[in-house]
Amino acid sequence: MKKTALFIALCVANVIAFAQQKPNIVIIISDDHSYQTIGAYGSKLGHTPNIDRIASEGVRFNKAYVTNSICGPSRATLLTGKYSHKNGFKDNETSNFDHGQDLFVKDLQKVGYKTAWIGKQHLGNEPQGFDYFSVLVGQGHYFNPTFINANNQKETVNGYVSDIVTDKATHWLDSLDKNNPFCLVIGHKATHRTWMPDPQDFGKNDSKEFPLPENFYDGYEGRLSAAGQEMSIDKDMQMGYDLKMYNSVAEMKKDGNFSRMSEDQMRKYLAYYKPIKEQLDMQKLSGKALAEWKYRRYMIDYLNTAESMDRNIGRVLDYLKEHDLEQNTIVIYLSDQGFYMGEHGWFDKRFMYEESFRTPMVARFPEMIAKGSVSDAQVMNVDIAPTLLALAGVKKPSQMQGESFVNVLKGKDNKGRQSLYYHYYENGEHAVSPHFGVSDGRYKLIRFYKRVNSWELYDLTQDPSEMKNIYDSTSSKIVNKLKKKLKREIIKVEDNDALSIFNQKL
Repeated sequence: MKKTALFIALCVANVIAFAQQKPNIVIIISDDHSYQTIGAYGSKLGHTPNIDRIASEGVRFNKAYVTNSICGPSRATLLTGKYSHKNGFKDNETSNFDHGQDLFVKDLQKVGYKTAWIGKQHLGNEPQGFDYFSVLVGQGHYFNPTFINANNQKETVNGYVSDIVTDKATHWLDSLDKNNPFCLVIGHKATHRTWMPDPQDFGKNDSKEFPLPENFYDGYEGRLSAAGQEMSIDKDMQMGYDLKMYNSVAEMKKDGNFSRMSEDQMRKYLAYYKPIKEQLDMQKLSGKALAEWKYRRYMIDYLNTAESMDRNIGRVLDYLKEHDLEQNTIVIYLSDQGFYMGEHGWFDKRFMYEESFRTPMVARFPEMIAKGSVSDAQVMNVDIAPTLLALAGVKKPSQMQGESFVNVLKGKDNKGRQSLYYHYYENGEHAVSPHFGVSDGRYKLIRFYKRVNSWELYDLTQDPSEMKNIYDSTSSKIVNKLKKKLKREIIKVEDNDALSIFNQKL
């Protein structure tokens, strides 16, 4: 009897030890956060000490990319480890996400992980694979946001969204048995349009100088899709909706972002923005002067909005430290894609050009990642799911298309993927033509279709800002080489729609 009891006790101890060996996982995903405004990436503009802290204690990825530069599809790719055409969520306008498909969190649950998603997910109101979830309705709101919880229960919480999401995340962590591994995804609303800062962050970036990007007044020669977009700071950024330059309080309150505010929240916003509007009216700006004023205000609002998010990232890092969870927890921070900070004269994302195709990503895992590492390995967001499964000792499901970059984390691989495949589908807001393409790190070949039918080719070594489309002027040898590479990638990921378009003659 004693031997049986001892045997059971040893088994239980072994199970607990096995569970403890599996790393905890914290993924912090922001919305539209540009690497150009992050200190760890050399930015002199952004103030991001806590994102920088993850990089200094771990690794900064210089060549992390997304498969489809738009928020919902990016999160779908993160969850499934599959490209948009395989996970079924191609765009925010027409797609519905099938939560019943295999998700990496479901595989983690099978080996003892407790899982949660808190904050923005933007994939519908019935998440699966999570022991707990509290997700923002749709895009969510910066002030007094509404969440969907289990059993489709809605909950409106007073306060600022970055604080609330972090409060919910730390409360969930408090509820856990720390002997079991956990996977927590924190989805921030920031820094999504319309860039509404926490009032305590008003003024933090207002006195900075913001040099115009060299290609702010891009003429888009040789780039038909770029010429036809509707995401210009000059022409398309709205004075009221985007920059809070409303003509009256009544007009402001018609905006749903403001109508949900409390009187105190509205009072603070009026106190900050009203003097800016009055000064603008006195200046009577037009033409380039007005365009550059809009650019400056955009940068200020964007960076002020990022302040709260970074501060709350620090709260999560502090929690892990205070609860002795640092050593066995991998923390990954990334955005759902990159963003334009005036390059080409734009805001927003969508294009396969570097500013939106490339995403910031930093990771910390003391047991594996050397402090202060910098990786030039090419990785994609489709690779995150298989990487996390590999760290948890879980075999990658056969339908998962991503590739583990555990060896990159270990410092054993500084090359990563040889080719990067991209496909953007949406054909509505901002008038960006759907397109797909391939990049090998030096050359990038893009095929636009629907709105614009054209090819574009860039030499990123000679033209990192992608100002000169050399498709018609470069050697046929290079073009044919890139087309073969693109076709191989299309076939590899089984993107049949892209293959059909690829085979069409222009």
